[in-house]
Amino acid sequence: MGEDKKTLTSVLCGISGEYAAAAELTRRGFVASITLRNTRGIDILVANADASISAGVQVKTNQNGKRLWLLTQKAEDFYSKNLYYIFVCLKAPGYRPDFFVVPSKDVAKYITKSHARWLARPGRHGQSHADNTMRQFKDPEGSYLERWDLLKLS
Repeated sequence: MGEDKKTLTSVLCGISGEYAAAAELTRRGFVASITLRNTRGIDILVANADASISAGVQVKTNQNGKRLWLLTQKAEDFYSKNLYYIFVCLKAPGYRPDFFVVPSKDVAKYITKSHARWLARPGRHGQSHADNTMRQFKDPEGSYLERWDLLKLS
């Protein structure tokens, strides 16, 4: 019996992505622990098997099949050498999601530059874009697809 893909609420989409990322990290031999909701900017704490190397992970999830995720302006300044993003692209139930593993510094650099380019380009009718706090991270070429090595936990 095949299940039709259902659109999840944004909250369930986010939670699903966090659990999928934690499960994949665990499947790869890491210790992954989902943090409490009040942990600013870190959704998963991950370490190698002997806990000698650890990192924080921010998870962003979409379910539209596009390699595009929304962030806020805060992400431009929220980076460190031990902070990573795992961008999750959910698929229909029964299919493994796509995971994009990106160092936080790469995300900050990308969204800062892409937002500046967007502001500099004229809008649909030639008008200037109004600045806002929304940012987009994209990886259409799949440069970060399945790049678990970038976590440097081995």
